[in-house]
Amino acid sequence: MKKIIFILFFIAVSSCKNAEVSPSDAINTTDLVTTEEGLTNALNGAYALFKDHITFNGIVDQNNMYLRQFYQLSDFASDDIVCGQVTEDPLFYSFNLLHSPGQSNTRYFWYVSYKIITGVNTIIDAVEKSGKNDVKTQQLLGECYFLRAYCHFNLVRLFGKPYTVDSNSPGIILRTSLTDEAKKARSTVAEVYNAVIADAEKGASLMSLSRGVQYASKEAAWALLSRVNLYKEDHAKTIDYSNKVIASNRFKLETKTSYPALFANAKAGNETILCVAFTAIDDYGKFGSIASMVFSDGNSGWGEEYASSSLRSLMSKHPEDVRWSYIRPLKDGDGSVQKKNGIEVYYISKFSFQDGSPNLSSPILFRLSEMYLNRAEAEAKMGNTGAALDDVDQIRTNRGLEASLYQKALPSGSTAMDVVLDERRIEMAFEGHRTYDVYRNKRKMNKTYWGYHIQGLKETDIDLSKTPSGYPNLSIDFTNPRIIYFIPVDEVLSNPQAIQNP
Repeated sequence: MKKIIFILFFIAVSSCKNAEVSPSDAINTTDLVTTEEGLTNALNGAYALFKDHITFNGIVDQNNMYLRQFYQLSDFASDDIVCGQVTEDPLFYSFNLLHSPGQSNTRYFWYVSYKIITGVNTIIDAVEKSGKNDVKTQQLLGECYFLRAYCHFNLVRLFGKPYTVDSNSPGIILRTSLTDEAKKARSTVAEVYNAVIADAEKGASLMSLSRGVQYASKEAAWALLSRVNLYKEDHAKTIDYSNKVIASNRFKLETKTSYPALFANAKAGNETILCVAFTAIDDYGKFGSIASMVFSDGNSGWGEEYASSSLRSLMSKHPEDVRWSYIRPLKDGDGSVQKKNGIEVYYISKFSFQDGSPNLSSPILFRLSEMYLNRAEAEAKMGNTGAALDDVDQIRTNRGLEASLYQKALPSGSTAMDVVLDERRIEMAFEGHRTYDVYRNKRKMNKTYWGYHIQGLKETDIDLSKTPSGYPNLSIDFTNPRIIYFIPVDEVLSNPQAIQNP
């Protein structure tokens, strides 16, 4: 089996790109408050940290990038993506649940998340001390509150139990002030959620301008509040914030014609509420891109992870569904799907083909479809089945399934939640949602399919005509401690108050 190669190199500090990377611990607060340009540049540096490869522990590792780690830590633990081989890359621990406090991907994600948070805290502190309250300054300040909320929320999803499972369990360390003690205990999951909601609400109240979908906006804050309240099961607020985004009329659902091009053209997408804008300069190629592990044109990526047979089975009822366009089988000359290490190769292209590049995209963090699905789930949990199915039909109408609408009638043997979660799974596949959707709803992750998430699997064991049985972790319950990650060893060793996850 091929081993993942780690490329380590130092990046010269002379490039303007890297000049934007390091504002979070080296910001001149005088420049921030006296010039709009200074404030904007500092905030741009915070945005850049979502996509740049930065120094961690004295080196720059191209495998380390906020978004790459977030999607891998989230999606590779789900039943949407199958692992196509054994690897020494720490991404493997998401598949096989053999986590450790020292794995490099969680350590980097923790580090860069708090680097972003420290950066925006510095800006917030400087601006609020200045007393500046013009519209442009308030917009940028609101974006800072949004980014702090977003980063705290992603941290608590990865390192804390779902709110619905145990809201009083340890979450993550809240950093909402520059005067916070370095050695600080983890707040509870509930406390983190409250802080995230407060920051997102404040951000929404401050933002009144639209700087483009690559920057936070009032609607992006509402979308975050819709998501957070969904996870918290505050159904009324979920519906309210979803309605706010939908009623803003700033966005519209892509059609079956336009949807296949959405992710390659995210910055101009009708559905895009917020994306991280990549350019040709940010095309990391085979090393370090989001796409390179899940897609390859033969040379562009490692292409070691594929769309799972579980997801494909769910979608198989509707070959006319345009969402198949993001699942690309690798075929032989006779049309047969190729296998690697015994696993059928169905590449994933949601992070490919911006400007034609197989490794370039501007990942979408929030889009309109999610608002319909958030609202549908809240309606379903409130017993409003008809309303929930109407929202699901809004999605299906625009995905080539006009002839297969529910029209307020549940399929035999299915609940409204079954329908909503299945639609959510297909619509939001590979976008970092699936693990959280399963476990926050106290369901089991069913990984009863062939793949190298199965510990000790050999290619000779694989028989695609049969269902695997007798292996550990084929079904993962929401009570399993490994549905979340260990607090990184760096934090635990330097901060005795940061109690480790069991």
